[in-house]
Amino acid sequence: MTAPDRIEELISATKSAFLDGSLVRLRLAGYHGSEPDLKSVDVKKITVKGGDKFSFTFHYKTRDIIKNLIQPEALGNLRIALKDEFRSAQLSTTGFDMAFERNGDKIRLKRTKVVGREAVSTDHNRAKNHPLAGGNKPYLNALGITGKDGVVRNDAQDKFRQINKMVEIFAPLIQAIKADKPRIVDMGAGKGYLDFALYDYLANVANRPAEVVGVEMRDKLVTDGNTTAAESGFDGLSFVPGTIIDYDASGADAVIALHACDTATDDAIFKGIAAGASLIAVAPCCHKQIRRQMEAGKAEDKLDVLLRHGIFMERQAEMVTDALRALLLELNGYKTKVFEFVSDAHTPKNNLIVAEKDGRAGRDRDAILKQIADTKAMYGIERHYLEGLLGL
Repeated sequence: MTAPDRIEELISATKSAFLDGSLVRLRLAGYHGSEPDLKSVDVKKITVKGGDKFSFTFHYKTRDIIKNLIQPEALGNLRIALKDEFRSAQLSTTGFDMAFERNGDKIRLKRTKVVGREAVSTDHNRAKNHPLAGGNKPYLNALGITGKDGVVRNDAQDKFRQINKMVEIFAPLIQAIKADKPRIVDMGAGKGYLDFALYDYLANVANRPAEVVGVEMRDKLVTDGNTTAAESGFDGLSFVPGTIIDYDASGADAVIALHACDTATDDAIFKGIAAGASLIAVAPCCHKQIRRQMEAGKAEDKLDVLLRHGIFMERQAEMVTDALRALLLELNGYKTKVFEFVSDAHTPKNNLIVAEKDGRAGRDRDAILKQIADTKAMYGIERHYLEGLLGL
């Protein structure tokens, strides 16, 4: 059997296990491609609203990135990865294991029978931290989620699910903070959907004392938020007027910013770093600052096919902007992950950057600085706005 035949045998086995529900995991290791700091990839099956998909978790040195792909795209990517980029793979199913090893042009494939291994759940909607069950909660009514009868309105069902999803993501991150009473600052809080739901969950479900502050520049939203917080009996929740860059975040244990436009996201990251926050989590919105530089600068010629069309330029600008943000967070002592998040009702932007402080400042500094410099040179970028805030 030739090397390509062995790759196809593993691909076929993975596809069959995906289709019949016996797939447990496929792990790719021994990476030797061009992607900086990529170590391994885990692949599993998930069931989401759009149907069954392959979920790829890319494990980098200091962060993980998750991508969910439909079957043809996933299998195509696996074929390339096994041929050129990974030296080994381990397929685990409920009925057998298959070990793949590649040494140059030679490939070894070994199949071993397995007995008694149970199937894993493919439900993407994990056991959730649901703070919201409708009912007579003043903030749900004030935010237009429920009617006077306490029942979630038909036209607010999507928003209700999104709020629950936000709390599902953020509650465990907050609970992991070591402070007895963590101070959580939400930059650009808007109406405070996250603030109310998160405070409700921490106070009334998790019994985790916390202080939540929503920073918002629109005075009416600040007044409305404080009124609703008082009516809800949420003594530890407050809203204050101001801009992100002008707010003094000293003492914050967590800094959050959801869909802060363009460099306002960088303002929030900077405030979190300056405060020494244990957690910084941002869901970026538009990426104008870097895109303007990419359009005006001179990127490497080999990127022309990716940048000549406006839609591709926009997507590349998003990825480059957020990749540089992740690197700058790592430079300042944070372990960083980037993954898909739930968008709100008004924007398709759904990437979340989560950075947890782990004391790595100073470690690998030169290597990270080189990655930043190389990325900017590749795309013709002079300077990321966050670099200026950090004095780099």
